[in-house]
Amino acid sequence: MGIKNHSLKIFSCRNTRYLTEKICDSLNIDLGLSSCPVFADGEFEPCYEETIRGSHVFIVQSTPPPGDNLLELLLMIDAAKRASAYRVIAVIPYFGYARQDRKDKPRVSIGAKLLADILSVAGVDRVITLDLHADQIQGFFNVPVDHLFASTLFVPFIEKMRLKNVTIASPDVGGTKRANTYARMLETEMVICHKTRAKANVIGTMTVIGDVVNKDVILVDDIIDTAGTITKSADLIMDKGAKSVRAFAAHGVLSGQAIERIEKSALTEVYFTDSMPPKTCSDKIKYISVAEAFGEAILRVYKNQSISSLYYK
Repeated sequence: MGIKNHSLKIFSCRNTRYLTEKICDSLNIDLGLSSCPVFADGEFEPCYEETIRGSHVFIVQSTPPPGDNLLELLLMIDAAKRASAYRVIAVIPYFGYARQDRKDKPRVSIGAKLLADILSVAGVDRVITLDLHADQIQGFFNVPVDHLFASTLFVPFIEKMRLKNVTIASPDVGGTKRANTYARMLETEMVICHKTRAKANVIGTMTVIGDVVNKDVILVDDIIDTAGTITKSADLIMDKGAKSVRAFAAHGVLSGQAIERIEKSALTEVYFTDSMPPKTCSDKIKYISVAEAFGEAILRVYKNQSISSLYYK
């Protein structure tokens, strides 16, 4: 539906403009006018090129490294508060540093908590995000957090694939809750890949807990970064007698040799949302847009309507 009330305005930071344009198209509204001049030394200065006084301002930006993505969002929030916006809502499809959600060894930061504090200090009134690495990160914020789930997109898509003998798999023990959600929604069995890590991003050993013989296995995760875990899981599952293996993950970080590993692995297909800029270097990698889900969430937040149906797992 069209929106003629100018008090709802959506703006994009540079890294996530491709998704913000889709969100605006889904709502049939124009993308807000902004600019981001860059100084010779790399410093940048985001600026709104239209009045936002008294408006509900939604700023869309994922925050993966480098830190410029987060800093640009913070500067946009600050600029909106200083320009007398009524409310400032950060729409963060991919919340970077979410893997730093606890102190799991001595002398480390809890990065997710720090980022939540920084966003609050900048003046954000609300956050809308997708598939946090850990649900409890919502509690790090002192403002409301609307936590959308990729499962609301992936489950209907998996059902339409009409695979026979589907089994859901978690690539590690930490993802069992997520895998159980998919298994419950699809009314299927679940298996677990248990791994040990030699160090960060380096897998030690891995085993499969459960029966995958002649099954069409769906691996589900929130993030695929180096793709080491997901590809080793897929190869192991196929070695255990599975018929096929596919992967669904909300966020395709795809660092280093990730795409090469996916290409060489037993994975038939890998599906991501477009929470991060799509990488189309492999025929195995496909994307399902989350723009309409975010658009609907934005509209309901603006209208003070319930959005629980959008993020109910």
